[in-house]
Amino acid sequence: MAQAATTTEAVETSIPARLDRLPWSGWHWLIIAGLGITWILDGLEVTIVGALASVLTEKNTLALTSSQVGFVATLYLLGAILGALFFGYLTDRMGRKKLFLVTLGLYLVATIATAFSWNLLTFGLFRFLTGAGIGGEYAAINSAIDELIPARVRGWADLAINGSWWIGTAVGAAATLVLLNPNLLSHSIGWRLCFGLGAILGLAILLIRRILPESPRWLMTHGKLDEAEQVAGEIEENVKRRNNVSEFPEPEGSINIHPRASIGFGEIAREMWGNYRKRAVLGMALMVSQAFMYNAIFFTYALVLTKFYKVPSGSVGLYLLPFAAGNFLGPLTIGRLFDVIGRRPMIAITYGISGLLLAGTAYLFTTGVLDATTQTIAWTVIFFFASASASSAYLTVSEVFPMESRAMAIAFFYALGTGAGGLFAPWLFGILIGTSNKGLVSLGYYAGAILMLLAAGCEVAIGVKAERKSLESIAQPLSAAAG
Repeated sequence: MAQAATTTEAVETSIPARLDRLPWSGWHWLIIAGLGITWILDGLEVTIVGALASVLTEKNTLALTSSQVGFVATLYLLGAILGALFFGYLTDRMGRKKLFLVTLGLYLVATIATAFSWNLLTFGLFRFLTGAGIGGEYAAINSAIDELIPARVRGWADLAINGSWWIGTAVGAAATLVLLNPNLLSHSIGWRLCFGLGAILGLAILLIRRILPESPRWLMTHGKLDEAEQVAGEIEENVKRRNNVSEFPEPEGSINIHPRASIGFGEIAREMWGNYRKRAVLGMALMVSQAFMYNAIFFTYALVLTKFYKVPSGSVGLYLLPFAAGNFLGPLTIGRLFDVIGRRPMIAITYGISGLLLAGTAYLFTTGVLDATTQTIAWTVIFFFASASASSAYLTVSEVFPMESRAMAIAFFYALGTGAGGLFAPWLFGILIGTSNKGLVSLGYYAGAILMLLAAGCEVAIGVKAERKSLESIAQPLSAAAG
C-alpha cells in the first residue's frame, strides 16, 4: 500500500465509531489468531524453561544450580522489561504493524540461538534477547488488539487473547513429555530441541502477521488520514464479505483530531501522573501483584514438583497440562462477564478470590497435607481465577490512557509490574526452594496472596468503568485535546 500524505490540519473523523459498530466476523478471528500468538509463544517459552529447570542442572546439559536457573529466568524478565520500554516507544512513534513484525523477528532469532547455548553466559544472553522480543510484543500487540476490536466485546477478546498464553504452556508441557523422556532422547539433545518449537510456531505466524493492517486509529492521530480512511474501508468491506451483508448502521458520533507526528516522554508522563494519576496507581497495583504471583510460582513450578514431591523431571509436563487448562479456561469462560457485569466488580472478584485461595494453599503446603496431584489441583483452581485477573491487568492499562501513549503505557506498567513484582521473584524462590524448607517457600506464597488482596481493594476504590465504551470516551486522545 502506498503511503498517504501526512497532514497536521485539524480534521473530523468517524473512524473509531465505524470500527466499533462492526459485527463480529471471521476477520476479527484472524486478528485474534495473528496477534494472539504472542502469548502462545511466551507461554511456550516459560513452560519449556520451567520444565527444563531440573534438566539444566544435570552434568550432561548445562550443569546449572537451582539459583542459576532462577537467575536466567530473571534475565529473561529483564530483557522483557527493557524490550517493552524500547519497542513500546517505537510502537507509538512508528506504528503497530511495523513493530509487531520486528519484535517477532527478534524472538525467532534469539530462540534459535538459545538452542545452541553452551554455558551459563550464552544461555542467559540468548534468554535475555528472547525476553526483549516478547516484551516488545506486549506493547505492540495489546495496542493493536484494543484499537481493532469493537468496544462491546473488547474485554472478552483481550482476556481470551492474553489467556492464550496457556495454549503455549500446554503445547510446551506436552512436548517436554517426549523431548525430555530419557527413554526416547538424551537430555543433552532433548533440551535443545525444546527451543525449536517456538521458532517453528513463530515462522508460521509471521506469514499471517504480514497481512494484518495497521491500526486506523494510530494512522489518524499521526496525520495519515487518507491511509486511515483506506484501511478502515478495507476492513469494512472485508467484514461485509465475510458476514454477507451489504450495509452497516450509521456510525454514532465523530471526533475532532489535530494530528501530531510524535508526542514526547514529558507530555506522556505529565498526562499519566497528572490527569490520570489514579489510573496510574491502579495500573501499578494490578500489574505488580499479578506479576509477582505468576513469576514467583510458575517459573519455579517444576522445581517444587521435583524437589518436594519427587516427580521425575521427564514427567513434569503431565502436571503442567491440567494447570494450563485451568489458566486458559478462566479468561475464556468468565471473560465475557467483564463486558456484561463490568470491569470493576469482576477485576476485584477475581483478584480477591485468587489471593484467598493462594493463602489457603500456602498453609496446606506448609503442613504437608498436599501431594503432587492435590498440589496441582489446588494451583489449577487458583489460577482459573488468577489468569483472568492477570489478563484484566493488561486490559486495564491498555484502555484507560490516551491513544497516543497507549503502547508506552502498556510498556511502562509491564516494566514496572515485572520489575517491582516479578523480576527477582524466580531467583528468590529458587533460593528458597534450594533450602528444602516448606515454611520459607510458603512465606513467598503468602506475600503473593497479600499483594493480590491489596490489588482487589484498589480496584474497588478507584477502578474504571470501561466496559462497552469506545477508547476515545474512556480517555480522550491527546491530539483531540489539542484541537
